[in-house]
Amino acid sequence: MENVLMIDSVGQYSTLNNNDTLHPLVNIVDLSKAEARFNGKANYGFYAVFLKEIKCGDLHYGCNYYDYEEGTLVFVGPGQVMGIENNGELYQPKGQALVFHPDLLRGTSLGRQIAEYNFFSYEVHEALHLSESERKLIYDSYAKIQYELERGIDKHSKTLIVSNIELLLNYCVRFYDRQFITRENVNKGILQKFEELLNEYFSSDKPKEIGLPTVSYCADRLNLSANYFGDLIKKETGKSAQEYIQLKTMDLAKEKIFDVTKSVSQIAYELGFKYPQHFSRAFKQQVGHSPNEYRNLN
Repeated sequence: MENVLMIDSVGQYSTLNNNDTLHPLVNIVDLSKAEARFNGKANYGFYAVFLKEIKCGDLHYGCNYYDYEEGTLVFVGPGQVMGIENNGELYQPKGQALVFHPDLLRGTSLGRQIAEYNFFSYEVHEALHLSESERKLIYDSYAKIQYELERGIDKHSKTLIVSNIELLLNYCVRFYDRQFITRENVNKGILQKFEELLNEYFSSDKPKEIGLPTVSYCADRLNLSANYFGDLIKKETGKSAQEYIQLKTMDLAKEKIFDVTKSVSQIAYELGFKYPQHFSRAFKQQVGHSPNEYRNLN
């Protein structure tokens, strides 16, 4: 198994790419300054926003899925492993990377809200594909952070740097919303596959064997990260993926209730509920009647 390079600090990453460390907790790294290298995998101990200027390179993401040919943002969160296996070929990294350590965010509003930016746990093939105007805005955001780093640290530096990072991330939320819209046909295909996956799941023995379908199970079967999958379903349906699964489960439950040869407990187990009382509680919350009441109404 190939070794995974541990990159724990902003300074370590900056040095690795032949960049000066202007601040111990944050930097804009010019990847073109790095020496040509072999592909490999790395575990990052900080947040990173890569603005890539090549279609494929040190980050492996599916080029055939791109909406835009140039300028792609890839997000990495602390503890994530990213990269591809060494294929024996040298390549020259290109682009820029905003890297910042969680310690930079301590005591700030961004520190309290960073977990809400789900794209830091997206898979790399779920990268953000930028239009030309969006790419210019990202470059401008990087330039403002770079300016603060180069002018020297004072009492205002942290506030201004973190504010600019937060602004950049909020723009990325907007751009991802745009991407969900422009990839509508692809997204509808995923929604259809999600529905087919649930139908297949409930018609099999899986509910009895492993219980109710989970968001992570469905995302994994559709080759998506759980967060990207959840955000996509939310944008397409207005419901979370978990809510969608619950509604699907209750729709099937209402059909099964009509089979008077089966007890409520049997139906609960067939759907994947571990305990019948959990099924009855969920059914009443969703439908407004207990399973037996609903059966007697029809």
